[in-house]
Amino acid sequence: MSSTISKLHIALLTYATKPRGSVIHTLELAEALQKLGHRVCIYALDKDGLGFDRHLSCEFQPIPAQSAPKEIDRLIQQRIQEFVVYLDNAPLHYDVYHAQDCISANALAILRSQGHIPHFVRTIHHIEDYHSPYLQACQDRSIRDAELCLCVSAGWQKQIYQHYHIHAPQVLNGVNLQRFSRDRNGMESLIRQKFGLTGAPVYLTVGGIEPRKNSIKLIQAFARVLEDFPNAQLVIAGGATLFDYQAYRDEFLAISKNLNLGKSLVITGVLTDLELPALYRCADAFVFPSAKEGWGLVVMEAIASGLPVITSNCPPFTEFLSERQALLVDPDDVEAIAQGMRLVMNSQLSQSLVLASQEILTKYTWENSAHMHIAHYRRQFAIA
Repeated sequence: MSSTISKLHIALLTYATKPRGSVIHTLELAEALQKLGHRVCIYALDKDGLGFDRHLSCEFQPIPAQSAPKEIDRLIQQRIQEFVVYLDNAPLHYDVYHAQDCISANALAILRSQGHIPHFVRTIHHIEDYHSPYLQACQDRSIRDAELCLCVSAGWQKQIYQHYHIHAPQVLNGVNLQRFSRDRNGMESLIRQKFGLTGAPVYLTVGGIEPRKNSIKLIQAFARVLEDFPNAQLVIAGGATLFDYQAYRDEFLAISKNLNLGKSLVITGVLTDLELPALYRCADAFVFPSAKEGWGLVVMEAIASGLPVITSNCPPFTEFLSERQALLVDPDDVEAIAQGMRLVMNSQLSQSLVLASQEILTKYTWENSAHMHIAHYRRQFAIA
């Protein structure tokens, strides 16, 4: 007698179509689940009507997002309501409803309370320290109301339990080796020309300018590195975010001006799906002294691109990187960051870090992540 294992119909929800960690996680997980034979649809708030900057094999439903007030509480409230209104009028017949962020999870919590969906899953990439009581309540609701919470690191698993007394099973992140590799495709010269990458060495960081990326300490460290490598350049790529970090950005730019970084500092803004992999291949080292991350997908992208990595000596980075595989520095110590940037220019050390770090690429794959998700879905919702 043979038994068949059902293929699942899964809705994955994310708050944006522009690249951020949780958005990339959503896209890659959706594609991996689809490749395993499940039917996946991504629902995403779409502010500019352009959708995602890549071809998808799974279904995609853009949710129109109108211009919103700058006041953050009202903005979040509007974004949640846009999800609710759209989904309230959509035919929802999924086995699993899975939110990747606080906004979409709050929308699903409302829909479930109204009887439109039976349950939902929430992935917690990290916990924010909100000053706003409204935002804190939204975060708490998105976690406490979910039937199943998942998280992407052991460190955050512990913090979720400490804050909420909820056990959130850990699921893996991955890296797409079809997108990120050492293989050059001709885009590199165009990227160098577009962003004026004429210096040496070129240090790269990805994630824009914001407090948790530790951007100010990074440029202070880079200013010290310029004393030893006067032709060096620091490239800060990316930066699409829901929150307004203008005050921090203004402070960053003022410090940059006082440090007289000039053309040594390159700020690219948001990159296209084709530009980012090529930009990694234009760099000599990846530096990411982040103060808070859910996981740090960009670190894995850099490793897949063949770059030596300098990152913070704290979780989650220490969960998947050893001192053989990356230079682990104190993110609060400007001189420690600078010294890491100097040391990584030693070719013998650089080659050793790159070689040792390659082994993580076989463990952290989106296929492995997809299998873990399916196991949790089936166990939680008793799906055969």
